[in-house]
Amino acid sequence: MIPCPAASLPLAQSRLHLSLSCLTVSTYMDERSIFTPMNLLQTLHDEMHACCRCLEAGYAIVPGAVFSGKQVAERRVMLIGQAPGVTEAEVKRPFNAGSGRRLFQWLGEAGWQEDAFRARQYMTAVTKCYPGKGQNGKGDRVPSKAEQALCRPFLEREIALVHPRLMILVGGLAIKLFFPARAKLQDVVGTAVYFPPAALTNPVNFDLSTGDWMRHNLPSSLSALSPDGRLVVPLPHPSGASLWPNKPANQALIGRAIQLLHHIRVAWHLT
Repeated sequence: MIPCPAASLPLAQSRLHLSLSCLTVSTYMDERSIFTPMNLLQTLHDEMHACCRCLEAGYAIVPGAVFSGKQVAERRVMLIGQAPGVTEAEVKRPFNAGSGRRLFQWLGEAGWQEDAFRARQYMTAVTKCYPGKGQNGKGDRVPSKAEQALCRPFLEREIALVHPRLMILVGGLAIKLFFPARAKLQDVVGTAVYFPPAALTNPVNFDLSTGDWMRHNLPSSLSALSPDGRLVVPLPHPSGASLWPNKPANQALIGRAIQLLHHIRVAWHLT
């Protein structure tokens, strides 16, 4: 089993206690700063880096959380993927390889340049560590439901702290956070869900029934939507191993999703 890299990272006015296998965090912060989003997000990031819950549960992951977005300010877009791949685990950067090239081709068509998006927005995943190769040695293993559950508190805290106006869901695991498990990609790609401000009293809201699943005429409806709400837009996984994006009918759906993202970016000034 790969040892857990539970090394303490610097935390302002904090003290970290390490057990042999995992990190136990005891935080001592100045009362004036403990509740600032920046401090809370930094604390969360340190816990994510040090986490070894899946290893302790017996899953053969490659530990080391992969995400980007070290500041809360102006990070109004959150992109959620499935899990890091092997190259992402090596360089600690989400969507680093071929899937990243296709993803940022899509986002580029919507008006976001890669360097600016990575610098200004928040990128994370349903599970934070590389799950390893699949049983047949081809492709990456899909994290189990148990692993997703172990990582879920981190994702919920990320959403609560970043409080994004736009969430982009990339791939099946991320899409199923909101959409029914039985829903097919062709049913959701090219659509969006709008959560009004009243539905975000708790910013961690995955309940589709509290939002408006908009399947038609979204660009013309944007002007009527409060930017204090949240839009959720799904995309297929951009991996070259997936044949789904190559089919003409599916490419049309992806094109529609890109158009939606473009209109949202402009209307809500999500540069």
